[in-house]
Amino acid sequence: MNTATTLPPDRAGTSAAAARLPRAVVLLSWVSFFADVSSEMMYPLMPLFIVGVLGASATTLGGIEGAAEALVAFMAAWAGFRSDHRRRRVPYVRVGYGLPVLGKALMAFAIAWPMVLAGRLIDRLGKGLRGSPRDALIADATHESMRGRAFGFHRAMDTAGAMIGVLLSVVLVWWFTGSPTTDRAAAPSLEETGWAFRTLFGISAALALVSLAFTFLVRERKPRHDAGEPAMARVAESRALSSSYWRTIALLLIFALGNSSNAFLLLRARDVGLSPWAVVLAYALFNLTYALLSYPAGIVSDRLGRWRVIALGWAIYAGAYLGFAFTGPVGIWLLLPIYGLYMALTDGVSKALVVDHAKPERRGTALGVYYMLTGLATMLASLLAGLLWDRYGPAAAFLLGAAGAALALVLIPVLRPHANAAGAIGESRGT
Repeated sequence: MNTATTLPPDRAGTSAAAARLPRAVVLLSWVSFFADVSSEMMYPLMPLFIVGVLGASATTLGGIEGAAEALVAFMAAWAGFRSDHRRRRVPYVRVGYGLPVLGKALMAFAIAWPMVLAGRLIDRLGKGLRGSPRDALIADATHESMRGRAFGFHRAMDTAGAMIGVLLSVVLVWWFTGSPTTDRAAAPSLEETGWAFRTLFGISAALALVSLAFTFLVRERKPRHDAGEPAMARVAESRALSSSYWRTIALLLIFALGNSSNAFLLLRARDVGLSPWAVVLAYALFNLTYALLSYPAGIVSDRLGRWRVIALGWAIYAGAYLGFAFTGPVGIWLLLPIYGLYMALTDGVSKALVVDHAKPERRGTALGVYYMLTGLATMLASLLAGLLWDRYGPAAAFLLGAAGAALALVLIPVLRPHANAAGAIGESRGT
């Protein structure tokens, strides 16, 4: 007897879904891979460029990053809602990966920090437009039993691109500025190497075109839940986001209020004495850990539950930020890979957790609201971190982040939702 015919439809679907990742997930992962090769060539150098070359303050840096995060936040919510309403996600993805080409080109010609702000906002406008629709496409194409795996794979590919971009940046900075001496007195000043920063930013803009080209291979994907269900019934049933969704968002938001921009980690590395090439190389170690562990973290979250993985990540974050508050040059090389472990445990898993608590027709909106609220929280955290850095020193900024993570960790048993009727897979496995 053919045993395959006796399997219940849901079990058969689960078995088939677990065989391999859908084509849409793989394609979108390659899109993100090339986008991050481009972005991470310049991101670790931006704090040095803004503060060291253009002469801005840490408060200005925090303001630029905060404004960028705010724009991402609002556009992510808008794009997520519109992609649900129009039932089309791919156009937002294409425009979202096209705008960074213009933003990076503008930053390459910047002679004052307002030009960097303008370029950064254009770049982040693209990120805001693409994030929610792209992640909703991943969720639409993926069976719930492998949702953590799918988001983990996407984050692994995204971060692998980031690592390659950072390593390219190391090589180019080394090539442009000469021998990577650790003697800061003998090394050229940041002002003298400003041309190298701008050249690298221009190369980054050119490479962003590769990611844009790959978006034209992506096709629309309807959620599995759509089949055979009347459209008006779907709209009526899924108009509101669930209470379990909002409890999840509340916890993620508490953590985000202490989670300032990663730009401050790079500024800290420069502050304790690392040269520009060394700052970028240390950042590459962060991306290496992040890339290698994101996919396994997603798989573990499918099996053991999302909150267990996220709680471990937040605990590691608190410890790492305590370390950044008091570290020296050697500590940077140890702490950045540890920080990468935190990112691997939380980034993709948080997205899967949000989708667990959203109906298929509301995934874009659910992800968009998540990005908006946490983005605004990150904006406030970045502004506060910049002010604390300028007035009281870097230790105060990092202690704030450690305290916020500790508070969120303590509140997990109190606020996290439990199993719900919507079938939140991460909650039904003992989390």
